[in-house]
Amino acid sequence: MKGAWTWLKDHAVVLYAAFAIAYMLIPIAVIAVFSFNDPEGKFNFTWSGFTFEHWTNAFGIEELNDALSTSLQLAAIATVGATVLGTLIALALVRYEFFGRRAANLLIVVPMATPEVVIGASLLSMFVYAGVVTGFATLIVAHVMFCIGFVVVVVRSRLIGFDRSIEEAAADLGASPLTTFRTVTLPLLAPGLIAAALLAFVLSLDDFVISAFNSGQTVTFPIFIFGASQRGIPVEVNVLATILFLLSIAGMVLVVWQQRRAERMAAMRPTSS
Repeated sequence: MKGAWTWLKDHAVVLYAAFAIAYMLIPIAVIAVFSFNDPEGKFNFTWSGFTFEHWTNAFGIEELNDALSTSLQLAAIATVGATVLGTLIALALVRYEFFGRRAANLLIVVPMATPEVVIGASLLSMFVYAGVVTGFATLIVAHVMFCIGFVVVVVRSRLIGFDRSIEEAAADLGASPLTTFRTVTLPLLAPGLIAAALLAFVLSLDDFVISAFNSGQTVTFPIFIFGASQRGIPVEVNVLATILFLLSIAGMVLVVWQQRRAERMAAMRPTSS
């Protein structure tokens, strides 16, 4: 008994981490498993039998395809906009001194700490007051605004640990500011930029609350799923959700590989002769 208690104390952190990971991944595993279910009715809540039919016909529902296509387009545009603007903001906050810099550091975090229902309702009020018809364009504005804060935090953390002596060395060798940024700064920032872009993409693709307030007649993937839940979610939703999860895993692997590559590049120093 004493030996078992000692083993438990020695491995408590590992067991806790395994429990936490299982807690997060079990719902996703259930979605993946039920993508192979053959339900008898409209509701895919009870296991009825194994089938590959829904995987072979994953894109067989036109309304679902349209909603997913809309969400992917929206996420792509929002990711580009939030990444570009967020990176520029992070560069300004880290590398330049200007009036209101401390306030800007605080305000950039406000959208991240504000409940989405408040953001969604506030944006809707602004659009109604300005006489703007809600739709795809207002969704882009809302998603870019929501994602910028996350991009700034990720890129800023990368910039804080950035070794500026490498940029200075490039300048000493005659490189122009643009050449230095393109050949030195951007490659070393790439892991942070990729991580920020992937985070913005996932947040935009996954968002329901803000989109529900500002979508108008536009139907995104989460909005479609919410509407379908009232009458029975098609199994194809599970299939597409599993595919998106696998693509996210692939993106995470890419980010980790890129980060390790950048760390090796940053650690390289010319040897003294």
